[in-house]
Amino acid sequence: MADKKIVELLVSGGQANAGPPLGPALGPLGVNVMLIVNKINELTKDYAGMKVPVKVAVDPETKAFDVSIGTPTASALIVSELKIEKGSGTPNTAKVGNLTMEQIIRVAKIKRHELLGKSLKEAVKEILGSCVSMGVTVEEKDPREVQKQIDEGKYDEILSKSET
Repeated sequence: MADKKIVELLVSGGQANAGPPLGPALGPLGVNVMLIVNKINELTKDYAGMKVPVKVAVDPETKAFDVSIGTPTASALIVSELKIEKGSGTPNTAKVGNLTMEQIIRVAKIKRHELLGKSLKEAVKEILGSCVSMGVTVEEKDPREVQKQIDEGKYDEILSKSET
């Protein structure tokens, strides 16, 4: 059995097509590019408007393929929750939006397997760190203040309910 050829790319969720970068990367492998495009779009449709890391493994002999997707970046998920275009260019002075604790927990759960934090509490604090650099407030407060409040136990109840 021949070695699998791996193609890794970033695609817009649900919007992959046979043009570049996919077509030129997969075409030479002799696979049905549209089948792969359709599979990618099916797997990434929940991430519409976000860049999603995709890995396509192709067996050049059998033309069998396997598509696996990563999750969008924390900042892409935060932008999506806020329904804005991008974070603030000057996060210390210009705030671009406010998230609820529930939204932060949702983002933390999506990203959790890629984050360093072992618990949901630590994962949430990492996402709050992304909010700091993007100019996003949480519960109308500076995310650093929310991190302190988490350490003080203020959000223990909502975090323990969300842990499952």
